[in-house]
Amino acid sequence: MANYLADVQKYDTSADEAVVGNIVKHLGIALRNRDSSLVSCSDPEELKRVRESWCKKKLGVADDAAADAAIEKVCQAMSSDNTKDRVTFYYLVAKELGKLKALA
Repeated sequence: MANYLADVQKYDTSADEAVVGNIVKHLGIALRNRDSSLVSCSDPEELKRVRESWCKKKLGVADDAAADAAIEKVCQAMSSDNTKDRVTFYYLVAKELGKLKALA
């Protein structure tokens, strides 16, 4: 858990540990595999999965354009990071969409 929180704090120094913990719990088994624990911004299918599974299903965002804009903004913010941790990525997307409180 500490590693996930430290990675999130590279982008949001005031990251809520409980929110990060809830994202880790939500992702569960996906974090065990290195490939599925990372997000690839160059893979359109991956970004579609983030929009459908995370933004729509978990966060309740019905507006595809808003979800896509948030995902794109996070891709840009994390562009210098070659290994985009899924927990960090999901946290930042939720923050961008104003949905962190829903994850607390």
